[in-house]
Amino acid sequence: MTPKSADVVVVGAGPVGLAVAAGLRLHGQSVVVVDKQAEGSNTSRASVIHARTLEMLERIGVTKRLVELGLELQDFAIRDGDRRLVPVSFRDLPTDYPFTLMIPQWQTEQVLLERLEELGGTVLRPYAAVGLTQTADGAEVTLDNGDVIQAQYVVAADGMNSTIRELAGLRMPGNTLQLNFSLVDVRVDGLPVEEVSLSFATAGLLVIAPLPDGSFRLVASVDQAPEHPDLAYAQQLLTARGPRKSAPKVTEVVWGSRFRIHERVAENYRAGRVLLAGDAAHTHSPAGGQGMNLGLRDAITLAEALSTALAKGDESELDTYAATSRTEALRVVGLAHRLTRLANVPRPIRPLRNAVLGLVGRLNKAQTGLAKQLAGIPDR
Repeated sequence: MTPKSADVVVVGAGPVGLAVAAGLRLHGQSVVVVDKQAEGSNTSRASVIHARTLEMLERIGVTKRLVELGLELQDFAIRDGDRRLVPVSFRDLPTDYPFTLMIPQWQTEQVLLERLEELGGTVLRPYAAVGLTQTADGAEVTLDNGDVIQAQYVVAADGMNSTIRELAGLRMPGNTLQLNFSLVDVRVDGLPVEEVSLSFATAGLLVIAPLPDGSFRLVASVDQAPEHPDLAYAQQLLTARGPRKSAPKVTEVVWGSRFRIHERVAENYRAGRVLLAGDAAHTHSPAGGQGMNLGLRDAITLAEALSTALAKGDESELDTYAATSRTEALRVVGLAHRLTRLANVPRPIRPLRNAVLGLVGRLNKAQTGLAKQLAGIPDR
């Protein structure tokens, strides 16, 4: 049965929506989470959690469990085949989490859902939000079954094509890069399991990332991305763009997909009683694994700001959230854009690019700076 009212309605039960809801429940607020999917996704999609995000997730009590389930990697490298152009280490970063945590998104969602349920929250499925009205005192969300939920605030965590954002009249301008990407999770013999690598091969970009179950994620920029990549296709990517000495051999394709990159940031994160978070507020290249991290940091900050507004009637933290989170999104989008453009320079220029990177990559300042940017702590 659909509740008639709540302090906050969260639309979208991905990692961001679940984290917002858990944060609200932790502060004693009533929350309704609705999602149009019949069940959570079991594909991996986002697979990295960085140091700053782990720090912030401590506030809702899930970091320890995520670290237990994930794979801690202390090294990242930009490579050309077997040559390390820019080695990056997280080992000496000023954080309690001097590593990048590899964990598939479905597991992150499961941990967040379990935490929400521990705190007395639930997710209503499958219900799509199709209507939104606002007054000075609150908002109403209409579901596709005709039910209406009254709330003080509404959080749009329903992705890049957010219905709530559109209903609230918030714009998210930007562009779509003319680049095709292929994502393949595979099992491979002959790949190192202690490093995430970004291969700047002459043939094109290839990300190689180990996952906790022993499989690897491959992400490549390609002219034509197959809808269902097979073993031969994955092997060709590794042979042309990956390490050569170890002669890695693909033994199984676990899952695959294709996508294009959208670079967009909402003009405003707030319209009255509606707040944006996650992909509903920003979307960008997966370079550096920043997308879900930025969204989860949105979620924790927003949950605390909403709790203050509900408890004290002071909305100033909501405005601060809207401004500072958008500024952070612009920084992250810029970083991901630069990495993507650098990885996809015209083919004749790639050897020169790699030669320059090889020189720059010897500088400790450059290595540490990139490590801090990726970890989400550029100012420490």
